[in-house]
Amino acid sequence: MGSAQIWPPISDEDLKRELEATKAAELEWLLDELQVTLGSLKSGLEECVALLAPQGPGSTLAMSSVRSESVKGFVTRMIMIIAYTNIFEDIALRLATLAPPRSLPTYPMHIQNPLSIPQLTTLLTLLNQSLDIIDISTWTGDARDGSFIGGQLRLLADSIDEARLTLKGGEELPGGKWWDPREDDDVSIIDAALVLWVRTLFAANEDNTSISGLSLRQRLGLAPKLPEHDEVDKIFSFKGQEVRVREKVKIESQDPALMAVMAKLSALGHAVAVARNNLSTVMEVDAKIGR
Repeated sequence: MGSAQIWPPISDEDLKRELEATKAAELEWLLDELQVTLGSLKSGLEECVALLAPQGPGSTLAMSSVRSESVKGFVTRMIMIIAYTNIFEDIALRLATLAPPRSLPTYPMHIQNPLSIPQLTTLLTLLNQSLDIIDISTWTGDARDGSFIGGQLRLLADSIDEARLTLKGGEELPGGKWWDPREDDDVSIIDAALVLWVRTLFAANEDNTSISGLSLRQRLGLAPKLPEHDEVDKIFSFKGQEVRVREKVKIESQDPALMAVMAKLSALGHAVAVARNNLSTVMEVDAKIGR
């Protein structure tokens, strides 16, 4: 292997001083570049907020049950400035345990009152929080302090990641796994899609094989067996009565706006991770310090 030497030679103290000056210059340049990066991140977050802003009369989205024709309909998403709400309308139910009215092929469900989705309210709060972190990093704090900017980038990374996970949803969120009648959790967001759960109930002291509420074909044993679900053995307290879930259907509606927001948040999170890694390399510290 070859080697290199400085000519004319300099003392160890001068070499150390030059190295420190070089590192300081690199840090100064990087901090200036990070201000540009923060500006780009702010624009991306503002685009996310704009995608959730009210647009005319609202967005009408098609809804259907997963791998079945049990439910078909439309949903109008109206995102308000103060509270995010959704109005479901024109939903037709074709459930084995819910007989439709006479002369109708399906059971109509028409909900006029808005249904709020707390996840969307949380999402807006996190987006505004992320914008505040950027404003503090740019205007309030010391933009030349590497430790300060590193701490702000850590906060920004946490806020953006939490916003992304809010859109992703899951079993740990309301409506994600099992029903809780005490919560308004029949509508939620999972993987950036609106999800509505429809359940038919029966008294807990009633045999699930009871013919009450079933169609003639089911009473005669000619209809297909009811599909199994994860709440079949659970007892819930609903309106002062213990009940079981006889049938449970999941309805989904892909929302282009929410899908776009989730994609943008993933890209923004990656950009913040790159910025943190660059800063930690120049400062020779662990990017995860302070977590």
